Amino acid sequence: MSSERDVESLTVEQLEELRREHIGRLLLRAHRAFSERALRKLRQRGHTRLSMAHTTLLPHLDVNGTQATVLAERAGITKQAAGRIIADLEHEGYVLRLPDPSDQRASIIVFTDAGRQFLVDAYHVKKEIEAEYTALLGEERMRQLRNTLEDLLADHDPIQDSVREFQDG
Repeated sequence: MSSERDVESLTVEQLEELRREHIGRLLLRAHRAFSERALRKLRQRGHTRLSMAHTTLLPHLDVNGTQATVLAERAGITKQAAGRIIADLEHEGYVLRLPDPSDQRASIIVFTDAGRQFLVDAYHVKKEIEAEYTALLGEERMRQLRNTLEDLLADHDPIQDSVREFQDG
């Protein structure tokens, strides 16, 4: 473990370099760039009132509906934040909040017809972006990128990670 003296001897520039040099930062920037590009394309397809927060939550919504608390957990946000985003999406006509027949305290969030159209449009946008990336990288490098990302994610099991955190906590 680093000592306090190590930290005290670092300049602001050195600290900034420590923040920039790791793969996680590159992955985060690549994800952000993909998301921003997708949002621009979705807006061109008529989804002009969607924000990055909306498009961060929507992928976690199952086609047949998902409990609001499960959406929050999947998206890694608080229930309150999810509630605000769900209310926005409901106001924009993308989702409906229905009573959960199995739990009277909970609600199920489901796609409306406009929400289902968003899913179709999002699929086409993702395919467009993949084609753009393939044009940039070439087919072989794009295949390698996909395989590498799949390898990195192969041992990631969010349920098991949560269990380990609970047991260690």
